[in-house]
Amino acid sequence: MKYIFITGGVVSSLGKGLAAASLGTLLELRGLRVVFQKFDPYLNVDPGTMNPFQHGEVYVLNDGAETDLDLGHYERFTNCVLSRHNNLTSGQVYESVILKERRGDYLGKTVQVIPHVTDVIKDRIRELSDESKYDVVITEIGGTTGDIEGLPFLEAIRQLILEVGPQNVVNMHVTLVPYIRAAHELKTKPTQQSVAKLREIGLQPQVLICRTERPLDRDVRQKLSMFCSVSEKAVIEALDVEHTVYEYPLMLHTEGLDQLVCDLLHLRTPGPDLADWRKFVERVVSPKRRVKIAVVGKYIDLQDAYKSIYESLTHAAASEDCGIDLKLVDAESLQDGASGQLKDVAGILIPGGFGERGVEGKIKAAQFARENNVPYLGLCLGMQVATIEFARNVCDIKGANSTEFDKKAKEPVISLLEEQRGVHNKGGSMRLGTWPTKIVRATLAEKIYGRDEVMERHRHRYEFNMKYRDRMIEKGFRISGTSPDGTLAELIELRDHPYFLACQYHPEFQSKPNKPHPLFKGFIQACLAHRAEGAPRVASDPLSPLRVREEELVPQR
Repeated sequence: MKYIFITGGVVSSLGKGLAAASLGTLLELRGLRVVFQKFDPYLNVDPGTMNPFQHGEVYVLNDGAETDLDLGHYERFTNCVLSRHNNLTSGQVYESVILKERRGDYLGKTVQVIPHVTDVIKDRIRELSDESKYDVVITEIGGTTGDIEGLPFLEAIRQLILEVGPQNVVNMHVTLVPYIRAAHELKTKPTQQSVAKLREIGLQPQVLICRTERPLDRDVRQKLSMFCSVSEKAVIEALDVEHTVYEYPLMLHTEGLDQLVCDLLHLRTPGPDLADWRKFVERVVSPKRRVKIAVVGKYIDLQDAYKSIYESLTHAAASEDCGIDLKLVDAESLQDGASGQLKDVAGILIPGGFGERGVEGKIKAAQFARENNVPYLGLCLGMQVATIEFARNVCDIKGANSTEFDKKAKEPVISLLEEQRGVHNKGGSMRLGTWPTKIVRATLAEKIYGRDEVMERHRHRYEFNMKYRDRMIEKGFRISGTSPDGTLAELIELRDHPYFLACQYHPEFQSKPNKPHPLFKGFIQACLAHRAEGAPRVASDPLSPLRVREEELVPQR
């Protein structure tokens, strides 16, 4: 088993996750079996209760684990299907240690960071390596070198290297080489200081991934090599990508990173076949046509809050050789009407979210899409607001609302899941993970999916109230996907609309560059048809109806 550890220095948000995912792509295309881990030093057990403005998107895995958005990069860039064992936080580590202490597992011993905390961290790494299904484990350590909360993770890595042998490990350090405009000079001192801090802890990086605005010249590379004790060929330039993050693997390959890592780990592999990846990137960078799509959300100011949605739109558009002009609309700005901001778009997407802020604006956006035959895709809350809007304005159900926003709603067309009624803890207590959805025959959903059952990932507490089903179906509302027992509405559409689909689940968590999710692909096709004032062209896509291997699924019910 070979191990790659990726740390970060100088500042946060340098793209350690993308570096890990990109390297994983290259190694996988060389025929290696790759798996990822993300270690997050924060004390939250998981990011599920964090505000998106604090942490960005919460990415949900098959088994229901709420994880860091970097795991989304890992799954999108490779064929990995990850689980809760691939994400570890300080909160989980200390929770495990304290529970063991209370249970008496450490009876008679003083419980300390070393060895008890570091042992838990090492055990998590070994869980993957002991499975013997993989050739390489890539582990990203969140935060920045020097952070107090990250020290136990770095110490655990130092110990593990001694145990498995340095010939089986590569330490990569992602760092910043800033350009000082006044001096017209790239500065290496921040990287030198960061590496020095890492060496104080007992770790010597063998590879530097240097984030920079300007190319690294020979002098800069030599300086970094000398002062950081790294081979000059292991000083890897990581320029800001010009168009899309999917250029990153190509850039790192050009720099020779994948071959370097294989040499350091004594792995003999053929070169990667990047033809399909290059073709995808070319379509993203130079599409034959473009379409404008509005995303109406409440966390629009933070790019990472809807990361998987933006990427899924990119995947679907590239499959149609199309580019996307995103119009990001703050839902609160639509409280008084949507036509002013949405009149020029070819499609409207409303993502998930929690809380009542901006909900009335989202309802206005759904109304605009319905009344003007604009293609609509609603995800989770996007389905719920579309349901509320239809109930109020088409079915004349005055006071229709969700009990999330009004606990005493007179007409609760959206209400708390029955299984959630006795739940009081917030963390990890929603309906989470992969659940089956039965697709109804002769619906738009069936045409798009091309199958009668799909597996999709969920993260919600509220559902459509089936008491209102008959009244709404009579007016043109269709439930086109349900739970296998028919008790839960998972997917809805409107009978007399060219493309109005909304789902209770999160399809964005299963889209990949060359395997776009069918709902996003159908949405892009409908947007292109709307722009051309033609009928939507919707067909089943044999390449992307189901992206989850059956053996990877964890039974949920």
